Amino acid sequence: MQIERINKGEWGKVKAFFDLRTEEGLVIKGFKIVEGSNGPFVGFPSRKNSDGEYNDTVYAEADLKQEITRLAMESYGSDVMQSSGAPAGGSSAPSDSPPPFGDDDIPF
Repeated sequence: MQIERINKGEWGKVKAFFDLRTEEGLVIKGFKIVEGSNGPFVGFPSRKNSDGEYNDTVYAEADLKQEITRLAMESYGSDVMQSSGAPAGGSSAPSDSPPPFGDDDIPF
């Protein structure tokens, strides 16, 4: 598994959105890193129901959830992935990173 792309920013409690690519090539979009009362956590893709509550649309067992959280926190904390589009270290070399998220990628 690997983080396909990550978009860091400030959307209330949401600190980043990211996609996950499995070893089989399946890309799951809509993960988010959320600042909770007990620290940051990974929110799984979700959809708003008719009662206005959000329900997860992707589920994982505890060990897989821990692995996804570890990968996400490593990517979020690294300087390699930039959300601003500015290259790391002030270099002007072109970036091979995927384009940032657009409005269509935000699940709400």
